[in-house]
Amino acid sequence: MEQAMIIINPTSGKEEGPAYITMVEEILSAQGYEITVNETQKAGDATSFCIAACEEGYELVVSIGGDGTLHEVINGLGDQPHRPKLGIIPLGTVNDFARAIGLPLVPEEAIKALASSSTRAVDAGRLNDRLFINVVAAGAIAESVSSVSSEDKSKLGALAYFKEGIKELTGNTAHHLSITHDGEVWEGDSPLFIAALTNSVGGFERLAPGAAVDDGLIHCFILKDLTILSTLTVSLSLLLGNLNHHKDVIYFTARSVTVESSDIMRTNVDGEEGPALPIRLSLLPRYIEVIVPEP
Repeated sequence: MEQAMIIINPTSGKEEGPAYITMVEEILSAQGYEITVNETQKAGDATSFCIAACEEGYELVVSIGGDGTLHEVINGLGDQPHRPKLGIIPLGTVNDFARAIGLPLVPEEAIKALASSSTRAVDAGRLNDRLFINVVAAGAIAESVSSVSSEDKSKLGALAYFKEGIKELTGNTAHHLSITHDGEVWEGDSPLFIAALTNSVGGFERLAPGAAVDDGLIHCFILKDLTILSTLTVSLSLLLGNLNHHKDVIYFTARSVTVESSDIMRTNVDGEEGPALPIRLSLLPRYIEVIVPEP
């Protein structure tokens, strides 16, 4: 009998996650899976559970939670000789990856999609010695977004991130960055660098309209040192989906990127606090097989 592991963050989705376990079990049991359920209690648990699923030959891992839970699960798949298929039930504030791959954002509908026979092989990114599935950001804005409170996330959703980002941009806090990509080098002051694998970042699904989860590219944006006026026009470009054409934004695609700074700067990785600079990014094309709804 094939084995499936459910990894659930019980605090996601206003702590509604446990209520969905029975539904998931019914769907998986109908497909003949023997099921193990693991609830996370602390940071790193989801990664440990997923590593165990890989080592024990599980055929499927289901992540129930937000982008942070999914990020941990993804890191359990890194460098594993056997990688199970991945099912995703999005319960977080933003659920960027679920948006990007076209999964239902209503939990009940996402659970039904677990019965699908369709899968999609998606890219993963490597940041130093860890994986990411959606986005890496560096700069003052990335640091401020990491500090968004749970209360604001619950009340404002994606707008909580936008509010913090605009506040930091209008403060005009920039750092000197050195960015190397595919043999080219850019140096200058910037309040924000973004490296995205998908079109959805912070709940805004038009950050990089041309990005696909399996295109083999890292889509990168460098915001130049901005005035208050250009901050407003950058914000409008983000909402309209043409940020890559703004005069104060440098856009490029790459397969490897290195970001350095003489300042002490932390990153934000898949919506969670990440390591300090310097960082090296690379791509693992079509690395993870994800269950998607039937066409």
